[in-house]
Formats: sequence, C-alpha cells, structure tokens
Amino acid sequence: MTDTPATLVIGATGTTGSRTAARLAAAGHRVRAASRRARPVPHAQPVRFDWYDPSTHAAALDGVDRLYLVPPPGETDPAAVMLPFLRRARAAGVGRAVLLSSSALPEGGPGAGRVHSALPDLFDAWAVLRPSWFMQNFTGSHAHAASIREHGTLWTAAGDGRVGFVDADDIAAVAVRALTDDRAPDTDLVLTGPEALSYDDVAAIMTETTGRPVVHTRVSPESMRERLAAEIPPEFAALLAGMDLAIAAGAEDRTTDTVLRLTGRPPTDLRTVAAREAGTGAAVAAS
Repeated sequence: MTDTPATLVIGATGTTGSRTAARLAAAGHRVRAASRRARPVPHAQPVRFDWYDPSTHAAALDGVDRLYLVPPPGETDPAAVMLPFLRRARAAGVGRAVLLSSSALPEGGPGAGRVHSALPDLFDAWAVLRPSWFMQNFTGSHAHAASIREHGTLWTAAGDGRVGFVDADDIAAVAVRALTDDRAPDTDLVLTGPEALSYDDVAAIMTETTGRPVVHTRVSPESMRERLAAEIPPEFAALLAGMDLAIAAGAEDRTTDTVLRLTGRPPTDLRTVAAREAGTGAAVAAS
C-alpha cells in the first residue's frame, strides 16, 4: 500500500463512474476503479467489487480514504445492500463519501433516499449528488437511446412534463470537486442542465442532431410499465413509470446553478451533448 490514499470509484465502468475516475486520474489523484469484472480503466487501478459479494469488499477498500458510490443498478432497496459496506468502509478509515442519487429521490425516500439519510452519520465529510435525468439516456445504452436508434421514437408517460436534463460530464465534474475540495459540501446537490425540456423538445433536438426524424410517443403509465418490465425487474419498472407520472405533474421542471457554483462553468446543453456523442447519423448506426 502506498502512502497516498486512493479514491474508490464504484461503478467505474458506468456512465458517471467512468467519467469521474478519468477526471480524478487526470488531476493526479490515485484511483481504484471498482467493477464486478475489474475491467481496465485508463490511469486507474482496477479492482473487483460486487455489492452482493462481501468477499470483494475488504480488498477494494485497502488504501482508500474516500468513496464515489453508485448504487447497485435495478435494486429497489439499495440501503439493505449498501449500508453494511458503508459501515465497513467507515471502520476501515474512510472519511469522505459522495453518493450518486437522483433529483427524484428525496432524503429518506425510496431508492437511494435511505442511504442519503445515513451518510452524515457515517462519514466526517460527504455529499449526495441528485442529478436530474441524464442527457446520455438519449445517446448511450439506455432504452430511450435504443428506441431512437431502432424506431425513431421516444416512448414516455411524461406527457408535456419538462425535465432539466443534465450532462454526465457535468455530474462527474461536480463529483470530483465534492471528492477533492478541502471542504466537502456536506449537503445534497441537485444538478440540472441549463434548461428544462419536454420530451417533444428532446425529440426535436435529436431529429436535428442525428438527421433522422425522432418523435415523442405518449403512452399510459401502465403501458410504460409493461414496456420497461420487458427489460428490467417489474418492481423497478413500476418505479420508473411512476417517475414519468411525477414528471408529467411538474416534479422535474426546474433548473439549478449547482454545476456553475461547483465547477465555475455553466452546464452543457442537450444540443451540444447530442452533437458530441450522437452526431449526424451516429445515433442510428445500430439500426
């Protein structure tokens, strides 16, 4: 073990974890990149980590003094899985933790909400990132991106509801500040992009940037739940369909200045992200 402690990035091959690990390494920080298969991550030490396999936890924590936490995907009760590990991390000397949650999940609420409420009692320094929905949902491996590529359609039960979609690169930039600044935020941080957009707006932007017509198709919450349940566990599908209903009611129609305050630069807009990551024709390459 070296004298310089490391940051353990859990989910280091995922959407925000990969970006956070890369930014930390580029800034000269030691990074342990945790994933279930310990896949290589540039300029970071790969380590095998599985939330559901405690035998992987001690080695992952060796030489670590701070954590970036991505909850286990699809888990409807992440606190039951995460809290035993977090207590173990604290006992091992970890002093700072940054949790990725969601703007839709309040402290003490469902999903990561119970982990959020436990963090201040477990760690001396902490932050909870509560981003709005990712812009990468329309350019990466998410179901929305797949439906754009394969069908030119966005299916939602969100109606005319608007969302302050946020760039995962901006989330990672805030995560690095929360992990490395001399003083941790010690609060939750709601992260959004620069504007709140409806799914009709998203379809228009994706049409412009991909060069292929994209439409927003409105479905009932029941139809949305059934569509999602074909790909993910039914309980998680029901949770996501319920979030669409909340969007329709205006729950995500907001923007914040958090990215600007924490990073010193304004958040990136969807048109820029779509052009950067999809580009003309790139989003339909798999169709």
